Amino acid sequence: MSESARPRRRYDSAGRRRQAETTRARVVAAATRVFLEHGYAGATIPAIAREAGVALQTVYRAAPGKAGLLAAAVNAAVAGSSARAAVPVEERPAIRAIIEAPDPSKQLRLYAHTQPGIWARVGPLLRVLEAAAASEPDLRKLQQEQDAQRHAGLTRFARLLQQRGALREHLTPERAADIIVTLGSFATYDSLVATRGWTHDQYETWLTDTLQHCLLT
Repeated sequence: MSESARPRRRYDSAGRRRQAETTRARVVAAATRVFLEHGYAGATIPAIAREAGVALQTVYRAAPGKAGLLAAAVNAAVAGSSARAAVPVEERPAIRAIIEAPDPSKQLRLYAHTQPGIWARVGPLLRVLEAAAASEPDLRKLQQEQDAQRHAGLTRFARLLQQRGALREHLTPERAADIIVTLGSFATYDSLVATRGWTHDQYETWLTDTLQHCLLT
């Protein structure tokens, strides 16, 4: 094989990888629409394939079964897109900005700023997940894994506040993470915004003030 053939082969491989990522993103977006329209039980792999305009096998390659597609849809909604979901959470620009902000009050303000958009995107899918999890062990496991990952990430955040001497003296990072998880939960957002009619700005201001009051010295 000549040396000139090698760059072309690497280029072709990168092109195929990009094409596969684009196709998977289209499948996940189609699955999101089908789940939201028909619920988990009513969504089928053939319906998702038709919505995405791909073959059945392409859907099966995109994620491990229907539960895997819902997990991928939730992750994409949290991140903002399938491409962003592939980036580790703490390397995403909004999260890096929180971690690198020098002032703990600003860190909590930046964190609160991320929450309305996340819950607005992922909330409808979380309702689908909640409705199906009672009878689907795989989905219940998915909920537990997501809850554990969120708590672990927020514990690391609280530990950073502690290392900067900003966390209240009586709070451990784990207890602080409990507070952040509870105050910043989808249930709280849903109650205040969807039920009580708060705007996103009102919710964000309340969340910022409450987190700062509860966590910081």
